Amino acid sequence: MRGGTRSEPAGGLPPFGSAEMPPAPRSWWRIVGPGVVAAGVGLASGEFILYPYIASQVGLVFIWAAAVGLITQYFINMEIERYTLATGETVLTGFSRLGRHWGLVFALLAILANLWPGWATGAATLLTFLVGGDVRLIAIALLVAIGLILTLSPVVYRALERTQMLKVACVGGLILAAILFAIPGDLWARAPALAADVQIPAAQLGWPLLLGALAYAGAGGGQNLCQSNWIRDKGFGMGVHAPRIVSPLTGEPVADAGTGWQFDPHPEAMRRWRAWWRFANIEQLATFVAISFVTILFTSLLAYATLSGRTDLPRDIGFLKIEAATLSARVGPWFGTLFLAVGAFSLFAAALGIVDYTARLTADVLRTSYTKRSSESLLYAGIVWTMVLVGIAIIGSGLDQPLILLVIAGCVAAFMMFVYSALLIVLNRRLLAPEIRPATYRIGVLVWAVGLFGILSVITIVDQAKRLIG
Repeated sequence: MRGGTRSEPAGGLPPFGSAEMPPAPRSWWRIVGPGVVAAGVGLASGEFILYPYIASQVGLVFIWAAAVGLITQYFINMEIERYTLATGETVLTGFSRLGRHWGLVFALLAILANLWPGWATGAATLLTFLVGGDVRLIAIALLVAIGLILTLSPVVYRALERTQMLKVACVGGLILAAILFAIPGDLWARAPALAADVQIPAAQLGWPLLLGALAYAGAGGGQNLCQSNWIRDKGFGMGVHAPRIVSPLTGEPVADAGTGWQFDPHPEAMRRWRAWWRFANIEQLATFVAISFVTILFTSLLAYATLSGRTDLPRDIGFLKIEAATLSARVGPWFGTLFLAVGAFSLFAAALGIVDYTARLTADVLRTSYTKRSSESLLYAGIVWTMVLVGIAIIGSGLDQPLILLVIAGCVAAFMMFVYSALLIVLNRRLLAPEIRPATYRIGVLVWAVGLFGILSVITIVDQAKRLIG
């Protein structure tokens, strides 16, 4: 093809095949979804734990970081999507073309960040606040349910998408109820000034907590990388040519090549490309960015209105029980129940998505670069149940999930983003045709992301080293 792209074998992978860029669908509503999935999976620790906790301690002075984190992640996500839209293969496969083991490095980092079942135990803890019971037994039941959902659904992505859409709807209902009943009118008048008082409250809260919040504003870490897997399964752009992950029990596993294709950038193909690119940008802004920021803003406002001035809050998920009790006293028992129920379902849906994307990334890498004759669907199912069983073993051992472990996961996510933001610059400039390479300003934002997450990672490492020495 013309355009000067490289098609020779790299990273031990076969060269790109040739295929046509498919026409964009006439109805965009039919394919909206990956951005909602990203928002739904991301509405977890940052939105329900980290930012509300920060707001309860120092007010709205750190909300600016959510906006910075989300806009930065938007540009990162779009460069991840660009590669998959143009080739039909995942970004980790692309990284493996730059160096065979890059994909495996990111899969292992995602496992490191997510192997601890913190979101499942968080959901179980909120359920015990509602109905009582043993946190461990409930968490184990939730993990088993996650394993069954992800391996019995005929097409895994559809089950994930429907769950996350339901979650977003539930969170939207909670936000509406908070606007009507729980957030006082005078706070609405003061909120812009409170948010405009930009601060970095490291002295009060510490760098690790702030970095975790910034990295987990919306998504973060491996979840951003999985954006390419989700749009491939949804059939965006050249992803329409790729097989989807299905249940090895109720679907038909496929073992087609995990590598992608190039399209000839003739005028009609470029017209189709521009339509897909325009839609992908709009979908990501209108779903992932908008939903995530609105949720962070309103959960922070709710925590500030409810808990501001309290110095006795635990630095773990237990502070949500205090918030629910306060809301029950101020608004009514129904609101406290709604708050905990939505929070529990949100953390369960997040756990579902986290297990999915970790297994999805790992199966993709193993299938494409190491076990080429295996079925990606069977690999995916095996990894899902491995994570479930390891999670059950961790819970059974009696280990707990303090807030600091969420912070550590956020720090790992930030380090991942530092590295893969740099790789995205190389990938999309080296392997894509000149006609579809990123514009200069988008490269500039990726350079900003490299600097942002690199500097914050170094600050956090130095901070933790001082604490250990001290």
